[in-house]
Amino acid sequence: MTTTRPQHVLLTGAAGFIGFHVAHALLDKGIRVTGIDNLNDYYPVALKKDRLAILAKRDGFSFHQVDIAGHEALKSVPGATDAGAIIHLAAQAGVRYSLDNPFAYGQSNLIGHLSILELARHSSAKPRLVYASSSSVYGANTKAPFAEDDRVDHPVSLYAATKRANEMMSESYSALYGMEQVGLRFFTVYGTWGRPDMAYWTFTRDIIEGTPIRVFNNGQLQRDFTWIDDIVAGVVSTALDAPRSPNPPLHRIYNIGNNRPVELGRFIEIVEDAVGKRALKIMEPMQPGDVHATYADIDALVRDHGFAPSTTLEEGIPRFVKWYRDYTKT
Repeated sequence: MTTTRPQHVLLTGAAGFIGFHVAHALLDKGIRVTGIDNLNDYYPVALKKDRLAILAKRDGFSFHQVDIAGHEALKSVPGATDAGAIIHLAAQAGVRYSLDNPFAYGQSNLIGHLSILELARHSSAKPRLVYASSSSVYGANTKAPFAEDDRVDHPVSLYAATKRANEMMSESYSALYGMEQVGLRFFTVYGTWGRPDMAYWTFTRDIIEGTPIRVFNNGQLQRDFTWIDDIVAGVVSTALDAPRSPNPPLHRIYNIGNNRPVELGRFIEIVEDAVGKRALKIMEPMQPGDVHATYADIDALVRDHGFAPSTTLEEGIPRFVKWYRDYTKT
């Protein structure tokens, strides 16, 4: 197990929502960050470039536009093979997008993850690899809260299937090559500089503009919304610090969430209050690939890394809305 803190981290998905915030947190600790992103157009590239423009002003940050699925190009990134830790957040995101663009997920999430595994395997620095999984691996699980030892072999979307495949690939590499790895199952991350395809962003935008919002399953959904700063604290800790539990396995999987699911109806009310305007609603049925509820059991991450999410939705959403209005000038 890694016992000394790395001074250089390779960060994939550096122009993404979580990657942007993780980069700042690492730089704040004086850690050099080599960022990688392919800047795909799943959502507006301008937002990714705006994030990178901020990071580019910071000492210790370098950026390379590379597709991780291209292994030769990945290996050629300066410093890629001597980082003390790899934080792998690059992936094709989105559950519904996978219904129409399945090959994007095979390329980015499967080939891309394999490429990172091979990079870490052959790296002289023997880095700890922390990678992004997802709460979607729990599928239509009805047991709550979701625990890491629950069965996760019935995904209801291709996106979820690729994330579970990533976990299995990592398990095999740890067993074969003694690689230290951490998989983090993210639960509905939201916050400033977020993703425009997520409900908190689209609801905020549409309520401000007076456009009706689409409310799926008549609002009978629950999500374990997790503020970005809480997520970042968990990501950074798992990448930099040894676990507190004795004799931890080489490959560990943790839920990382707020441990406080919120009904969709209540979520909409909080956004309305923050915007100062009521939403126009179109009630729609459950969407393919969606799940009724997510709820993270975070006991393992609390035990091993002192994870302590502290931001409620009532605190986080107004912060996001203020940022959104400033960023979009609305």
